[in-house]
Amino acid sequence: MELENIVANTVYLKAREGGGDSNKGKSKKWRKILQFPHISQCIGLKDKLDIRYGYLVDQQPIGRLLFRQFCQDRKPSYHRYNLFLDAIEKYEIELDENRTELAKVLFDQYLKSEGSEVVDILNDSVISQCEERLGTGGKELFTEVQQTVKNFLAGEPFSQFLTSFYFYRYLQWKWLEAQPVTYKTFRMYRVLGKGGFGEVCACQVRATGKMYACKKLEKKRIKKRKGEAMVLIEKNILQKINSKFVVSLAYAYETKDALCLVLTIMNGGDLKFHIYNMGGEPGFDINRARFYAAEVVCGLEHLHQQGIVYRDCKPENILLDDHGHVRISDLGLAVEILEGDMVRGRVGTVGYMAPEVIDNEKYTFSPDWFSFGCLLYEMIEGQAPFRARKEKVKREEVDRRVKEDQEKYSAKFSEEAKTLCQQLLKKNPKHRLGCKCGRHGAKEVKLQSFFQCLNWKRVEAGMWEPPFVPDPHAVYAKDVLDIEQFSTVKGVNLDASDDTFYSKFNTGSVSIPWQTEMIETECFKELNFLGPNSTPTPDLLVNYPPVNNESRGCFPFRRKKQSARTREIPLSECHLLELSQSQSSEMPAS
Repeated sequence: MELENIVANTVYLKAREGGGDSNKGKSKKWRKILQFPHISQCIGLKDKLDIRYGYLVDQQPIGRLLFRQFCQDRKPSYHRYNLFLDAIEKYEIELDENRTELAKVLFDQYLKSEGSEVVDILNDSVISQCEERLGTGGKELFTEVQQTVKNFLAGEPFSQFLTSFYFYRYLQWKWLEAQPVTYKTFRMYRVLGKGGFGEVCACQVRATGKMYACKKLEKKRIKKRKGEAMVLIEKNILQKINSKFVVSLAYAYETKDALCLVLTIMNGGDLKFHIYNMGGEPGFDINRARFYAAEVVCGLEHLHQQGIVYRDCKPENILLDDHGHVRISDLGLAVEILEGDMVRGRVGTVGYMAPEVIDNEKYTFSPDWFSFGCLLYEMIEGQAPFRARKEKVKREEVDRRVKEDQEKYSAKFSEEAKTLCQQLLKKNPKHRLGCKCGRHGAKEVKLQSFFQCLNWKRVEAGMWEPPFVPDPHAVYAKDVLDIEQFSTVKGVNLDASDDTFYSKFNTGSVSIPWQTEMIETECFKELNFLGPNSTPTPDLLVNYPPVNNESRGCFPFRRKKQSARTREIPLSECHLLELSQSQSSEMPAS
């Protein structure tokens, strides 16, 4: 039995490390799996996609890279403006003590009229206002300049991009992104844990080698518990959120027996494990607790900004990644609140539910700040505020303590930490920290003295160095045989009436995580090549679809088709490569 666990862990760790070969876990057929179609197959997508600058460049990782490639290849000044925007992004997350000096360097490099890299689309008044405030080194010093440059790029440069073969390449990537997802898309590895409707396993995308966690929701178990609405809400919320501090949904697909959510894999275990099972006295020192608390605040902020109340903030739902950063997980109890609305629901985990939840009152985002206070308290004290570790006590008694008792603070708490916890654990949500600004309560929390030493821009960019990094050779999960298996669901039959629900769930790839995966695994870099001197490859020639080499005569043989990307271009087509440089009317101008 022990051997089974060793084998499962060994195979899983080898997959995490990239399989030990040059393909880094990719299938030998990965290029074929991700082969671009000829542009004639996907040109129609341009009428179905959002092709605004604010979406294609600002929100689509591959769209951003292709627009920048277009600027670099076709117009040096456009490329220069993008480099300026990159420099401003780095400036905003620079350490406070370095920012004033860096501001002067950037001003001299990009805004002084005699500079070789000058951004020459700004009026004198904007530059003068920026120069007057140089000495402050404020994070928002270049905000107006930055917006002016973005507005320019969103105009004529972006219009030119939309008529270029770089945009056609974007359509090819979007076509690949939209391909059906099935169980064959992945390799499955060991069970990592259990969810409410099934197991959670490690998995790997065959085409890219990227590791994920696959949360399997058994169809019969969902139907028996009437959990269809709950499952769909969780899936839709995960699909909506794109945050460094909340687990991302990368794929949603179905098998014969299960609905599957493919999520960010968090290899470092959960905070409950690290609070209680890492040796020594339970709990963290103040600095480590502050690090995790800050990243959870960012996660709650991103959820609340989208109108989502989490309702299950507790240590076992906060997971560590390979580098020691944390993310909020398990959004099964989360719910979306429309602007101006309130919800009611006695849901959550005993000991972490706010008084208004216990009393079944209406609320918006206040329960999350109370639960966050419980989390912070537990990270520092080494036990929850209203229930001792492994204490045998009835639910009613814990609920009474939450509503009536004042939590006690030991010498482990600094004065700032104690003050913050007291403000978060106020019984009345009207007096509770973070509950006076609706969706923007995180701003109030971030201003507290406990977080005064932080540069929030660096925290949000994931640039604050974690105080603890998980061992890459360890598996922070229970042994395979210690994870209790689900019993077989009896008396439930699946039929055609369930298909409507399954079709709403089975939506395949999620755009931003999928594109990020292509970039991080270097598939984008290896596949995104053009012809000599940045000319279009044959698969981008819209008026020249690939030749269909059908067999002739009575022989049942077929000549092997050659990839549209690699076939030799006939002399009759070569003129298109030259015309592409001069904005021919026969193909998109570049």
